[in-house]
Amino acid sequence: MPHMTREDTVEAYSAYIACLNAQDWSSLHRHVAEEVTYNGDLVGLRGYRDMLIGDFDAIPDLSFNVSRVACDPPLIASSLAFDCTPKGMLFGLPVNGRRVRFTENVFYEVRDRRILNVWSVIDKAAIAAQL
Repeated sequence: MPHMTREDTVEAYSAYIACLNAQDWSSLHRHVAEEVTYNGDLVGLRGYRDMLIGDFDAIPDLSFNVSRVACDPPLIASSLAFDCTPKGMLFGLPVNGRRVRFTENVFYEVRDRRILNVWSVIDKAAIAAQL
């Protein structure tokens, strides 16, 4: 497949975010590669999907809200803003139904319109400060 343009990469990322927010797990393979890595670990599509399903189980009102994007194909960087009420523990913190706001800064490598590598940093200190 030819090199993806910036527009192609942003479009693919937007479709991925829409898939997550719709919890359309049967379509996730269209947006995420079978051999996807997360923070350097090979988790595979199944492991990645299971991680996301677990996130939605722990946070019923989870919504991925893109606050900023920078793109230099094949990389795309995004800051995601979360405003949610996790049921119990979140990242080892006892949130227990309290509303919390935090961000996640993520770099993705996109190949052939699918995410191949994910590098994520979640602002856990912001959550702890709200508890």
